[in-house]
Amino acid sequence: MRSAPAAPLLPRRSKTADPEGRRTEERRTDVVLRPAAVAMAFIAPEQPHEPIAVPGVALAADDVLVAIEMSTICGSDVHTVHGRRSAPAPLVLGHESVGRVIAIGSAGVDAADGTPVRIGDRVVWSVTVSCGRCDRCTTGLTQKCRELGKYGHERIAPHRELTGGFASHAQLRRGTTIVRVPETLPAAVLAPASCATATAWAAVQRGAAGRDLSGMRVRVYGAGLVGLSAAAIAESQGAIVDVADPNPLRRAAAERFGAVSAEAIPAAVHPETVHPETVHPEPEIVIEASGHAVAQAAADVAVGGTVVLVGSVFPADPVPLDAESLVRRMITITGIHNYTGADLADAVSFLAVRGRAYPFAEVVGTVHPLVDLDAALRAASAPDAPLRVGIIPR
Repeated sequence: MRSAPAAPLLPRRSKTADPEGRRTEERRTDVVLRPAAVAMAFIAPEQPHEPIAVPGVALAADDVLVAIEMSTICGSDVHTVHGRRSAPAPLVLGHESVGRVIAIGSAGVDAADGTPVRIGDRVVWSVTVSCGRCDRCTTGLTQKCRELGKYGHERIAPHRELTGGFASHAQLRRGTTIVRVPETLPAAVLAPASCATATAWAAVQRGAAGRDLSGMRVRVYGAGLVGLSAAAIAESQGAIVDVADPNPLRRAAAERFGAVSAEAIPAAVHPETVHPETVHPEPEIVIEASGHAVAQAAADVAVGGTVVLVGSVFPADPVPLDAESLVRRMITITGIHNYTGADLADAVSFLAVRGRAYPFAEVVGTVHPLVDLDAALRAASAPDAPLRVGIIPR
């Protein structure tokens, strides 16, 4: 499946609303795609995806059209296709992608660095779309915008089919953070930046709270890609990191992402692998990236420490907490869900420089063509699945 360059036609005018709700005219640009773009529509759990041909798009004045180079399958995509996560079907899943700009609306758009996006730019983009005006956006919670949109999470609508990563193209709209990425970094490194790496960056920064991490002890629960990325980010900033995970292969992988020996993981997690004399002192920061060790994370952290919850993004039983212990130890417990545009830009900068010291290029185990999306999702659902499975349009 090959996509030809977009062929812009004459702009047309359409009605829209300005921030005050007044009706205004907006220039839209019709872009014909030959051959047509293809999007894979999720219809219902455990059902095959259905391909949708999209012969063209109407770009709003500040829209950007991207030809996708690679997308990767996130755990949330797997949960959705197996019915463990609700979704407004039909929709195009996928929110971890890298691609190249092939068309831009008439008004133009700025990238995260403040310079104009150009045709030919290689980019990643935020999973969230934020208004930038509401009380949450203006106080820095753009990922919780009151008018929030999310790529890979929205129902297909007329002229709004290219809204997820499991497609040949993506139509990016106003309020999306767009970050240019180096030509020299592999797509397998860059695609997950839009979810796992940026989320991990946000978690580490929330835990650090402006402090220098040099010599600080950090514990990460969960050696999925978010946990491993958090380990690498923290270690690159001078922290001493250990990673807890029940899977011995994942624990071994953690060592390559900057964590100490798996034998130093707390005995409460997997006592069969631990010698008491090797257990680390209490960590000042604990990042819970698994969703299964919240109580343990709160019990582990040192006096005055911070627990960052990032893995609890699925329904689970309530977690009992010893409130007296939290008060007496003066513990901070905070949560991170998604990330800001600045986090995504910083995550890309990390991957481009210090991140090259870690094996991010190896996290994508297999790559499938877009037409074989269902087979790729089966591979991502297997017990021995790689950290990521890749999808390429061609």
